[in-house]
Amino acid sequence: MATAACFGANAQMGTWKLNEAKSTLAPGMGKNTTVVYAEQGGKIKITVEGVDKHGKPAHGVWLGKWDRKAYPEKGNMDWDSAAYKVVNDHTNEITTMKNGKIVWTGTITVAKDGKSRTVTINGTDANGKKFHSKAVYDKA
Repeated sequence: MATAACFGANAQMGTWKLNEAKSTLAPGMGKNTTVVYAEQGGKIKITVEGVDKHGKPAHGVWLGKWDRKAYPEKGNMDWDSAAYKVVNDHTNEITTMKNGKIVWTGTITVAKDGKSRTVTINGTDANGKKFHSKAVYDKA
């Protein structure tokens, strides 16, 4: 019961919808249109729906803990594992990997009012080109 209360109070939990008008997405990348954070059996389950860089549907599920350890992603995302770290009540850091190599790192920050969140990432694409992207989500 204490675990459920802890997850329920976390600002990251819930359903988030991409606000493209407020976002600055890196060219040539896919986009996550809906992201859902939920508690599942003492872990965090993150379900992502969107489109890949070719406009085809993308889906991924990550189940793990925010303990800086990499947990696998299941689906067709551009990465196969992610590690999350809690910075404070409203901010997490994320590192994604593909075959053990870092793809991108970022920060996920929920606004103080809890109505929006901003995901800022930096990485290197498959061609070795560095990128920066900022996605803003509204709480659904």
